[in-house]
Amino acid sequence: MQKDRTTKMSELADTVIKDVPTLNILICYLMKKINKPINTEHLYDILIATGLVNYFYYQDSIGFLLENGHIKVDTDENGEECYFLMPKGEICARELKKYAPKSYRDNLVLAALKYFARLKMEQEVNVEYTEADNGCYIRITCHDLKNDLMDLKLFAPDMRQAKLIGDKIMLNPAGFYSKIIDLVLSNEEVTYDLTDN
Repeated sequence: MQKDRTTKMSELADTVIKDVPTLNILICYLMKKINKPINTEHLYDILIATGLVNYFYYQDSIGFLLENGHIKVDTDENGEECYFLMPKGEICARELKKYAPKSYRDNLVLAALKYFARLKMEQEVNVEYTEADNGCYIRITCHDLKNDLMDLKLFAPDMRQAKLIGDKIMLNPAGFYSKIIDLVLSNEEVTYDLTDN
């Protein structure tokens, strides 16, 4: 009896979406929340790379939504292939969302927000690694709309440590940039006491 309850509880706690009808609703719900076309690769990454959905369920769901007119594939103004939410998909998102557990809806929206934040960060900050004879260089470039705000080159003894530095910077690139600026602005001339005691 206790074993059955534990099994049922673990199934309820599972965050992987395992049925296509629920996934159909969730994809429409996510697209309605985003409120703009979504790049086909981005939707795939949000659902598959985060581990929220099995690849085969994803393919079945996308096939169903396309075939039944909930979404369509077209190119956006940048020429990228995107999914567009159609009126039938909007109705699905609005009227059927209660059939998809709130925890799934929340996890999916959170995964999408994190994914888009990471994409934005990667567009604003670029980290490159270059092997050297006795180590590795890390080049960090912070971009603005028209200019590079910072172009910094650091040295690390090996690629492993270079990647560690790059990963730490990418955890909070704005914070890294801010600390560099704070350090520069608080830097003072060193004064030496030349008097003999």
